[in-house]
Order: sequence, then structure tokens, then C-alpha cells
Amino acid sequence: MTPSTSGGNTCRFLDSKRQSPLKFEREAGVEPVERGSAVVDFVLVGSLLTLFFLAIIQLTLVLHIRNTLIDAAASGARYGTLADRGAADAEERTRSLIQKALNPGFAEHVSTSEVNYQGLRTLEVTVRAPMPVIGLIGPRDLLEVKGHAAVQP
Repeated sequence: MTPSTSGGNTCRFLDSKRQSPLKFEREAGVEPVERGSAVVDFVLVGSLLTLFFLAIIQLTLVLHIRNTLIDAAASGARYGTLADRGAADAEERTRSLIQKALNPGFAEHVSTSEVNYQGLRTLEVTVRAPMPVIGLIGPRDLLEVKGHAAVQP
């Protein structure tokens, strides 16, 4: 009996003998539906993790700069309240600390004033610096910190 003379059995005979391309690919160890998805998964997950890692690094940089500016302002204020020092000395000391620790661009706007802080006469040192958005680059005067020290009578 040949496939051409069997009539209705022809389709069944051809279907049973024909192997789908999916079977050959499965035997080779390749899933046809999943082909290329590992590359896409790697790119998507890798880029997301890289972006997340860079955001954490940038946040760490912002916090480091903020803490350094606060410390410099407070140290400058304490230095300016010593017996033989004044507000100009506090400003100069704050500028020098910021320039040594960070970048001279962060020490451009330093000001001092005497204020009453919680009922005490204090020397206040104010530092306005750029907020680092991408690396150390960012909008000017967005980050403002203050340091206080009690003025000795």
C-alpha cells in the first residue's frame, strides 16, 4: 500500500512520519520559544542593576559632600569663637577646610553672622554649595548648611 493509493490514510501516514522542527530543536537542546531570551534578560537586568548601583554611588557622594560641609561650617564657627578670633577668621577657616576636603568651587559662598540660637548668642557660619547631581556637577546654591558655636563672653 502506497501513500498515494490509500485515500484517507495518506494524511495520517504523512503526519505520523513527519517530525516537527520543534522536535529536532529539542533534541539539540535548544528551546525554540526561549531562543535569544537570555541575551534580552541579561541586558535588561544588567542595565537596571547598573542604574541602581550608580544611583547609590551618587547618593553616597551627595551625603559625603553634605556631611563634609556641615563639619567644615561647625569647625569654622568653633574656630571663630575662640578668644583671639573673629567672624572673618571663621569664614577663612571654613573656606580652607572645604577647599582641602572637596573642591574650591564648593567654598565660594561662605558667610558668617551673629545670631541668637536657642537663647544663646552664637556665631553662625552658612555655606551654600552646588548640589552634585551627576558626579560633582549640579545646580548652584542648592545645598545650604549651617554651623553654630556659642560666642564666649
